[in-house]
Amino acid sequence: MCECVGMRALIRSWPLAVPLFALAVLALTWGIELPVVLVILVALALAGAVSTAVHHAEVVAHRIGEPFGSLVLAVAVTVIEVALIVTLMVSGGPETASLARDTVFAAVMITCNGIVGIALLVGATRHRVMVFNAEGAGAALATVVTLATLSMVLPTFTTTTPGPQFSSGQLIFAALASLALYVLFVFTQTKEHRDFFLPVGVSAEDDHAPPPTVRAAWISLGMLLVSLVAVVGLAKVESPAIEAGVAAAGFPQSFVGVVIALLVLLPETFAAVRAAARDRMQTSLNLGFGSAMASIGLTIPAIAVASIWLDGPLLLGLGATQMVLLALTFVVAILTVVPGRATRLQGGVHLALLAAFLFLAISP
Repeated sequence: MCECVGMRALIRSWPLAVPLFALAVLALTWGIELPVVLVILVALALAGAVSTAVHHAEVVAHRIGEPFGSLVLAVAVTVIEVALIVTLMVSGGPETASLARDTVFAAVMITCNGIVGIALLVGATRHRVMVFNAEGAGAALATVVTLATLSMVLPTFTTTTPGPQFSSGQLIFAALASLALYVLFVFTQTKEHRDFFLPVGVSAEDDHAPPPTVRAAWISLGMLLVSLVAVVGLAKVESPAIEAGVAAAGFPQSFVGVVIALLVLLPETFAAVRAAARDRMQTSLNLGFGSAMASIGLTIPAIAVASIWLDGPLLLGLGATQMVLLALTFVVAILTVVPGRATRLQGGVHLALLAAFLFLAISP
């Protein structure tokens, strides 16, 4: 009986204990060369900090309700992503000139194909046909398509600066346009047309579980900030091991961006799958497209500001293979979203595109 009580207490306390453990690991490993054992410990602490950051974002999100919940989660994940990108770019030198592009592109492919595909597959297996709001999902997808094209396709074709990069003026324009589009979408999602982004058949006031108390929400907000600080610091400590591991495996340097995107989006994938299993596919789409949108709309402006202090060029333009995969992803996503209904077949198509992206990232 005592063991059961102790186990329950441990389970309840992990959201508070893990961020503090991550901070302790950060304090012990900062500024030293890590042996293999400490590399593994830092990796575990980093993964735990990411997971607890998303958990506390979900608690805050539940308190304020949908669609704000998906927005909080997407922004929290993007803050982690930006922190990892900037940290690796500062420590990696000129070789990381394309890291922001690689990470953002990987995030778009993983969210639009991985999160959406797995959610559709799991949800349709349980409920046969997944129904969602085509107006909300379509608006989100249109914003993602525009942001991705402005930020990652156009730099390949501009001629002011040689190479797949923007000039300073073009980068400022892309950053401001991305931020403006993201802010406009957030206003549409949370104020003007909030009902477009609620699960079908669920009103704005409906809740499947009682929201946490105000005190619990404030505690989670504080622990979310602690988790984000731990993520930034541990990413700095772990960055040499990440790059060395990718090189040792014989993968291209660009695969580091895929590793970052997979790391920060894994917990959010779990949240989307849980929502789909409860027949709330709209929430899953909010998470998937919202994360892709935040990844571009917030990361590009942040990297543009960071480029003032970063040495070397900032390569944002995609290559030919990447643009084909991006265009195919958007075509398939449009065909998935427009009817407002989807089955396992659509989920399988999206996952096939994700598999193609991962394979070609390893073997370009």
